[in-house]
Amino acid sequence: MTLSLYIARRFFWMFIRVLGVFFGILMLIDMLDQLRRLSGKGVGLVQAMELSALNVPESLYNILPLIMILAAIAMFLGFARSSELVVVRAAGRSGLRFLLAPIVVSLMIGIVAVAVLNPLVAATSKAYEARYAGYARGAERVLSVSEDGLWLRQGGDGSQTVIHASRANADGTQLYGVTFLSFDEEGLPRERVEAESARLQPGAWAVEKVRRWRLDALNPQQGIEVLDTATLPSDLTADAIRDSFGSPAAIPVWELPAFIRGLERAGFSARNHQVWLQMQLALPLLMSAMVLIAAGFTMRHARFGGTGLLVLFSLLGGFAMFFLRNFAQVLGQNGQVPVMVAAWAPPLAAALFALGLLLHLEDG
Repeated sequence: MTLSLYIARRFFWMFIRVLGVFFGILMLIDMLDQLRRLSGKGVGLVQAMELSALNVPESLYNILPLIMILAAIAMFLGFARSSELVVVRAAGRSGLRFLLAPIVVSLMIGIVAVAVLNPLVAATSKAYEARYAGYARGAERVLSVSEDGLWLRQGGDGSQTVIHASRANADGTQLYGVTFLSFDEEGLPRERVEAESARLQPGAWAVEKVRRWRLDALNPQQGIEVLDTATLPSDLTADAIRDSFGSPAAIPVWELPAFIRGLERAGFSARNHQVWLQMQLALPLLMSAMVLIAAGFTMRHARFGGTGLLVLFSLLGGFAMFFLRNFAQVLGQNGQVPVMVAAWAPPLAAALFALGLLLHLEDG
């Protein structure tokens, strides 16, 4: 038990050190990028540091598997150089039993990352987008999905229009049970339009069975208009609506199931979010697979030679696993493979491959 705690502690602090190094490097790179992009907007070093502190956690979270394999390689090399692996084996503990502590630590880190770090990253990503938009002063378009349907917002000529629909087609260009509420430059309601359906065309919404009120009139009910068809100006496009969903990474993993149900009720495809959710649930297994890959190549005494080549093979295996996971994610989002296969097959295959290699080296 004491030996397992010692190994687990060594591995945990090695992971923290590697994580800190990457955090510092990413902070420096991101700060320089923020200064380059926003230097003309009056953003100084302090503001760039704040933006980077909000933006870097997402990048760090995405490369956690790579950080894990680097930490595992560093720990196994340290044990090999200090001959601690020889001592452990001489004490009668097998290599697979030696790996139990690092695997448990990697599983715990993966669980904490999904349960705690993921919601924090989602919050910092949202804060970064809001802060960056404030500095850049760009146009803002927002789409949100709730139990009541979906909400869109479009701007133009200093005014804003809020759009609510009970449901929509897969890309949001056809709305049903739709309401348009326009506001003037001072934020006061100007016009309300209700329609049975609305179809997005280049530069306008084509609406059918329309009722229109002028809210800035003394008595809006007296001036109501009833039309069979009408067109309402819009600068939205199908791509802009689709992009308004944002990345699934901006949604905390605890809120993703409800968000997915809301998307499906609104008539949108939630496949991207389903793949992302399952990939987050599979993250602890992926972290453990990275430890097994590192152990398969580097858990040997340094005097055997070829350490540099083995480290290279281990890194190549980790990077190959990382990119295979991303490739499977794309296939899953495109519907080429089932969601569960896209999320769980790569880490499971990597873990089984590395375990087979370890069994061959230890008992073969």
